[in-house]
Amino acid sequence: MIRVSALKEESEQSVSVLSLDGLTPEQQLEKLRERILKLVEQQSKCLSEYVLPKLKAEGLELTTFNSLTRYEKQNIEEYFNEKVFPILTPLAVDPSHPFPYISPLSLNIGLMVRAPEGKSVELDNTHSEPRFVRIKVPSVVPRLVPVGLSGSKFVLLEDVIEANVASLFPGMEPGPCHRFRVTRDADIEIREEEAKDLLSVIQEELRQRRFGTPVRLEVSEGMPDEMIDYLTDSLGLTIEDVYKTRGPLGTQELMALYDWNRPDLKDVPFNSHVPGWCRNRKEIFNSIQERDRLVHHPYDSYDCVTEFINQAVDDEDVVAIKICLYRTGPDSPIPPALIRASERGKQVTALIELKARFDEEHNIEWARKLDEAGVHVVYGILGLKTHGKLTLVVRREDNNLRRYVHVASGNYNPTTSCTYTDLGLFTCDRGHRSRCR
Repeated sequence: MIRVSALKEESEQSVSVLSLDGLTPEQQLEKLRERILKLVEQQSKCLSEYVLPKLKAEGLELTTFNSLTRYEKQNIEEYFNEKVFPILTPLAVDPSHPFPYISPLSLNIGLMVRAPEGKSVELDNTHSEPRFVRIKVPSVVPRLVPVGLSGSKFVLLEDVIEANVASLFPGMEPGPCHRFRVTRDADIEIREEEAKDLLSVIQEELRQRRFGTPVRLEVSEGMPDEMIDYLTDSLGLTIEDVYKTRGPLGTQELMALYDWNRPDLKDVPFNSHVPGWCRNRKEIFNSIQERDRLVHHPYDSYDCVTEFINQAVDDEDVVAIKICLYRTGPDSPIPPALIRASERGKQVTALIELKARFDEEHNIEWARKLDEAGVHVVYGILGLKTHGKLTLVVRREDNNLRRYVHVASGNYNPTTSCTYTDLGLFTCDRGHRSRCR
């Protein structure tokens, strides 16, 4: 969505600049494809030959519609008629209906539909020919459809749709179904020197992101070459952009299986360490006064950071909070804390980087809420992308003002802090003499 699309753009524009290892954009794309093909095969093999069989042996099964009993098929067909059929909108391609827009990373079913031989003579030549039809698998319906009441057996939603595809085309003959996904260029190109309002420009670019140029076509293994050629021609791709996959497409959605209540099949939960100096929120500032405090996430709990900010919000002696936010996440507790601080009369400033790739919408939403709460919001800096993770707390002590600082390599995002390895430093040392412990 970003790196490969940039290389394809360079190739199309005949950019002659070589990479650091001396490769042209075309050579880089060629080597990338060689590597990606191996990774796709490795992923498919791991899922089909190891993960799913192991889960089945433990009582959690992802099966096919055809393998269900008659009673199970009847229940699934009822589910289809009640919850899936009303949502589906098959789109046929013919001279009066152009090839439809394919949204990025959506799962789609492609098939050929034709009139029965006896009926085709009643139709004109245009409509008697087989027509390509695209069915978008709806994202508003769970991808994993439960079979029975046990909650441990599932079929894929696309499998359910394909098993009932004839009901979508009464009086017609649908052919075999094949699945595909399209990846589009998702990079945002901003001409900041021409932007009078950076926020409005990024909002408009976000609306256009879903219409980015196609850069990859993923197809199910059995898709015939004729259909692949048709899709690549319609999307403006080449055969080098096609990746055949054995098994389900969009496998990240299978993570819903993780919600199954079987802790014995999961890794033992990791409990991060809470350093003694930050266990008592009211003593956090005193602890930082004693010496600089270094934390190593995820081994040290991220509570050190959230409690530092919460204490700054609640402490009557704190007069100002200033912070840089790069990636916050939709459920981050940091922005709500800043809103509370503003409501309590503290001076609060937040630099929110709107150009944080794929977090632009979250950051725009938080920026609006913070601005409405009276927080002074800065939308990044013209010509730069601000990656700084910094918090400055100004506290009144003995008729003086003391500055407390948190500087870190990680984002103010408690969720990613459980995965990423980052360092954070708390200090109030004006001379920058580190005495960490």
